[in-house]
Amino acid sequence: MQWNAVPDSIRQEIEETRAVPLIYGLGVLISLIHVYFNIFADIAVLQQNIIHFAGFVLLCGLIKPLFSQGIFGLVDKAWVIAIASSALYLLFAEDMIYARGLRLVTLDWICGSIVVLGAIDMTRRTTGWVIPILIVVAISYLAWWGNLIPGVFQFKGLSAETLLFRSLFGDDAIFGNIARISASFVFMFILFGAFLLRSGAGDFVIHLSKGIASKMVGGPGIVAIIASGLTGTISGSAVANTASTGVVTIPLMKNAGFSPRFSAAVEASASTGGQIVPPIMGAGAFVMASYTQIPYSTIVMVSILPAILYFASLVFYVRTESYKLGLTRTMEKGPALLPMMLREGLSFIIPVSLLIVLLVVGYTPTYAAVIAILAVIVSSWFTPNKMGFSAIGDAFALGAKNMVVTAILLCSVGLIVNVIATAGIGNTFSLMITEWSGGNLLFALLLVAMASLVLGMGLPVTASYIVLATLSAPALLQLLANAEFVQVLSAGGLSDEVNAVLMLLGVSPEQGAMGLAQAQSLLSNAPDEMLGLLRPMLLDESQIAVLLLASHLIIFWLSQDSNVTPPVCLCTFTAAAIAKSPPMATGFTSWKVAKGLYIIPLLFAYTPLVKGDWSQALLVFIFAVPGLYAFTLLMQGWQKRRLALWERAAMGALAMALLYPLALPWQLAALVMLLGFIFYWQRTAKLCVA
Repeated sequence: MQWNAVPDSIRQEIEETRAVPLIYGLGVLISLIHVYFNIFADIAVLQQNIIHFAGFVLLCGLIKPLFSQGIFGLVDKAWVIAIASSALYLLFAEDMIYARGLRLVTLDWICGSIVVLGAIDMTRRTTGWVIPILIVVAISYLAWWGNLIPGVFQFKGLSAETLLFRSLFGDDAIFGNIARISASFVFMFILFGAFLLRSGAGDFVIHLSKGIASKMVGGPGIVAIIASGLTGTISGSAVANTASTGVVTIPLMKNAGFSPRFSAAVEASASTGGQIVPPIMGAGAFVMASYTQIPYSTIVMVSILPAILYFASLVFYVRTESYKLGLTRTMEKGPALLPMMLREGLSFIIPVSLLIVLLVVGYTPTYAAVIAILAVIVSSWFTPNKMGFSAIGDAFALGAKNMVVTAILLCSVGLIVNVIATAGIGNTFSLMITEWSGGNLLFALLLVAMASLVLGMGLPVTASYIVLATLSAPALLQLLANAEFVQVLSAGGLSDEVNAVLMLLGVSPEQGAMGLAQAQSLLSNAPDEMLGLLRPMLLDESQIAVLLLASHLIIFWLSQDSNVTPPVCLCTFTAAAIAKSPPMATGFTSWKVAKGLYIIPLLFAYTPLVKGDWSQALLVFIFAVPGLYAFTLLMQGWQKRRLALWERAAMGALAMALLYPLALPWQLAALVMLLGFIFYWQRTAKLCVA
């Protein structure tokens, strides 16, 4: 068995899996079943989702038993088997339930109840107590206490039979749309990542990062940023990313002179950014594609420039900290890039490149993932770590094992989403956001950011995104559409049909246009019926789809903040444990370093970064890079030397000018001024040295 390029953490995980043949064999079987379902089989989606849930319940019970020995161990195993068996019973019972007019018999009640309770138990084993408590609260809201509360959230309740049926067979239920995403797209990409890891891609990423960053100021920190970003293309978990790359990059940063707290913060921030790096982007991008009905390839393509911006902001922070600490020496020369890429990198570069190409030209994500997996196997034979039958088996087992938490989570969170959809809580919450914000988009974004932070204290990122998108995406879409509506009205060039409607409202635009204030007044005061006539004339379906994507990307990015923001920040705590730094203090440092998670969603809302064509997005990108650098100088107060208070204030003003969509001459002037400051600091630094 060749382990040449397999990282120690992956090697240890594979060896631990092999040590329990039942886990290894079941993992391989589950992976093969999913590959068969997604490529060859033609079965109902519900059946595929039920088998997906049952398989991962069995694997979860083996990996995370409540009791491992004695009578309690036997009881626990029987309970796990009962959950899986009950789910499989429902696979065959569905037609009979419909034939009886949606009436449940005793066995349906027993098996359905076991599945719901089992989902709660398995979620508690994998993610802790928060989601199980939310499930219990949500289900009891539909069944009982929703009728007891006054106001807009009052719900008259459902019968127990209807509640159980909807919890199992509803479109948003435990075996519904989110489970379908888990069983298809998410699993196949997690499996692809497992094949990449088993082929040695993890070590190649570290070597490549060292080769790129070895001659840069702040090289060790930049190694962590590049390595974690690249690992994000093959990993579905920010915490796993932190653990796997952090054991290498954090000691590297500490040895270079960075503090343990800063080293851990950089690694946590970079690993969190791995979740926004195409093509995988965690599981959230697949959920987003399902919610918005926008092609996954489109989501991937528009996410490229924002991801680069985020990692650029981290690089700026590391370099500024390096100058602040006087760590201007470069690292030892890294490996030569071209020979290393030809020797080690083919099994990473070829499959990832092929995957992106297949997505861009229009193949389904599932098909693209399968072809990319085959490409990993073939290309590995041109590297020292050739993948034979044993290595392929390892990858299948590793993929299933890595999927356990995500599969259980995505299935079980359907119970919460089902309640939100059934009771109409999402629409009510969206109306409340619109009302509380007073129609102000910035205030609405602040409310969503606060909600994401609160949810993120107890929910994993993907679950936080799902719940928050269900609750607040309609409100954000409405506010973004209103802003676009006002811009179009004030831009001029209105059609005769639009002018006719405006005349009915007593508005006569001069030369076919109106001022911003007049357009906003029209939006605020015109009857909804007339606005309903105007909107389709001014905003077509493609524009609405783009605004929908922007609203979901805003929520998706803000949902990532729980990884790095106190008081509960799992990525940061993982990195702090490796760095041996204070967890909470490290959390505040990582919150500061990961500022891009809060700035870039503002660009989604106010600029054409994701709402415009490529030329418009590129123009925003060109000015946003120096804008983020200016913001870093404002936060750090240091360039080649400590900045005076007026210089920091100037950096804040220039950052605003470069990031906000001002007229092009103003942004060019701000860019020239920033370059002038940098030239001045460079010159004065040389004079001081001389």
